[in-house]
Amino acid sequence: MDLTILAPIGAVLALLFAIFQAKKVMSEDEGTDLMKSLSQKIRTGADAYLKRQYKSVAIVFVVLVIIFAILAAFGQVNTFVPVAFVTGGVFSALSGYCGMKIATAANARTANAAHHSLNKGLKVAFSAGSVMGFTVVGLGLLDTSIWFYILKMVYGDNAQAIASALVTFGMGASTMALFARVGGGIFTKAADVGADLVGKVEAGIPEDDPRNPAVIADNVGDNVGDVAGMGADLYESYAGARLSSMALGVSAGLGFQGMMIPMALCALGIFASIIGSFFVKTEEGADQKKLLGSLRKGTYISSVLVIIAAFALIKVSGLSIGLFFAIISGLLAGVLIGYFTEYYTSDSYKPTQHLAETSETGSATLIIGGLGLGMKSTAIPAVIVGVAVLISYFVSGGAESFNMGLYGISLAAVGMLSTLGITLATDAYGPVADNAGGIAEMAGLGEEVRNRTDALDSLGNTTAATGKGFAIGSAALTALALVASYIDQVKLIAPDYNFDLSVMNPPVLIGLLIGAMLPFVFAALTMESVGRAAQSIVVEVRRQFKSIPGLMEGTAEPDYRSCVDLCTKSALHEMVLPAVLAIVVPVIVGLIMGVVGVTGMLAGATVSGFVLAVMMSNSGGAWDNAKKYIEAGHHGGKGSDNHKAAVVGDTVGDPFKDTSGPAINILIKLLSMVSIVFAAVVANFSLIK
Repeated sequence: MDLTILAPIGAVLALLFAIFQAKKVMSEDEGTDLMKSLSQKIRTGADAYLKRQYKSVAIVFVVLVIIFAILAAFGQVNTFVPVAFVTGGVFSALSGYCGMKIATAANARTANAAHHSLNKGLKVAFSAGSVMGFTVVGLGLLDTSIWFYILKMVYGDNAQAIASALVTFGMGASTMALFARVGGGIFTKAADVGADLVGKVEAGIPEDDPRNPAVIADNVGDNVGDVAGMGADLYESYAGARLSSMALGVSAGLGFQGMMIPMALCALGIFASIIGSFFVKTEEGADQKKLLGSLRKGTYISSVLVIIAAFALIKVSGLSIGLFFAIISGLLAGVLIGYFTEYYTSDSYKPTQHLAETSETGSATLIIGGLGLGMKSTAIPAVIVGVAVLISYFVSGGAESFNMGLYGISLAAVGMLSTLGITLATDAYGPVADNAGGIAEMAGLGEEVRNRTDALDSLGNTTAATGKGFAIGSAALTALALVASYIDQVKLIAPDYNFDLSVMNPPVLIGLLIGAMLPFVFAALTMESVGRAAQSIVVEVRRQFKSIPGLMEGTAEPDYRSCVDLCTKSALHEMVLPAVLAIVVPVIVGLIMGVVGVTGMLAGATVSGFVLAVMMSNSGGAWDNAKKYIEAGHHGGKGSDNHKAAVVGDTVGDPFKDTSGPAINILIKLLSMVSIVFAAVVANFSLIK
């Protein structure tokens, strides 16, 4: 039975649901004139940044399209790659842009909804997050569906040709995602670090104080980094996992059935996510655990529905029931990684509470403690991913057929991402709640409203950290599937190629070392970029505090636009080198050390990148929530020396968790995607065969 028709149906349904949620958000009142004005400033800044970013990225895309067109003319890449590269990039950018537009429209509406009740504030913010989540899955599945049916018309019943072409189509989404993540991450953290260092530490004014010139840039950054950037990131994971699984299904000898399962599973995940989203609600006065439980209820119900649907799907397809257990292993791995990320980063648990205690002896011990916490937190996710790979490989028949085992691993990645619609909704909810808190502070809303927005914001920090853990876990499984797809692609292009993947084979060993090094160099480049951009913001904020009469007294308005412009220029300039590095290095390594050298590089980058990304994300999340734990009245509260130490820790953690860490998971997938696209070039022209 051909169930691929479920994919376009699911895609359209997701987009219709996103429109429904967007209309629901837009029907809410924005509040006072001041709230509308603040929201408009954030919206204008985010629009201006994304338009300039897309213009910059368009130049890179034009260059790459020309290169792909030349390669296609000489038969080195599939004829459709230049066009598919553009559609992947455009759909990825569009999903981030749509999410950002609704997030910037929802911030004041969420703050105003919190006037009425905590539950109403939660629902408005979550509905805005849902627009992001369902736009990503809708556009992602629509892109794959369109190309699947186009290729089916061209290649007919040749499943191998269709799968081989499709797996090369993910590079556009990966390239766009890296630019969006790196550029947005540099923007948001430059503004955040600059605002905190001068505002909180030097001037002693509250977070989101309207006197701080960087406060609008900080709120803009939440949207271009954590909404548009995260959306493009997970769009790319969603596409990569599905495309690699479709290709590996054909290689396992399952033909169109092997392609049908991941497409249908993604569609069923959309149906489940829509149902689960209706269960997200809370009660007045709910604490963090109850609020978190409200969001979890939706994701858990969606996961249970996907399990039931996946069982029915495998049964109807007539394939081995082991594939069902492979899907479940990925789904459970995603849930577990999210849970343990929350354990290490939420101030409801001992690790972050203990980290807050280290502030008693200053910022140095707090930073040491945060680094230690992040390093320690890598153990459980590594074990979870390892167990998921083992289970999915063997239950799908890996002992009898290596290719079936690889297909099982790829299905685990698809299973983990099957409920992405609601998982991403809970993540994108965070920046909306954060912006709502900022607007509540700047607009001088009552203490009761501010308490509600603080509760929603604090929950957003936890969901954002959990979402990053989920994104990193899915990146690891997706990257493993993509490495398998790379080897598979080379075997199709050059069946006689000598695959000596022994660690003692020099090209493999050198590739491993280069691959293991890449995430560290990449993280260093992005961290330094944040540092340089933040320095310009610090200088500008200090200048305004000194030169604008009445600013500190609240009788004059700061020049918000100058900080937004500085962040925009810095982010667009600084994002180029890290992104180009990810595209160029696989080609250079391949041309010098051949296919086995590239395979070693991909393996090294996947392993070290996964661990480094978990460490950076969890250290940053724990520092952030340790600061919020102190602000809630523990260990001296706001304004104490402990609080100042925690602000320094949070400032160090900002680029960890919001720039470098999240961008690494795109790096490890983009390296694989570039390698797959240039597989024929490397196989035919490398120095070492």
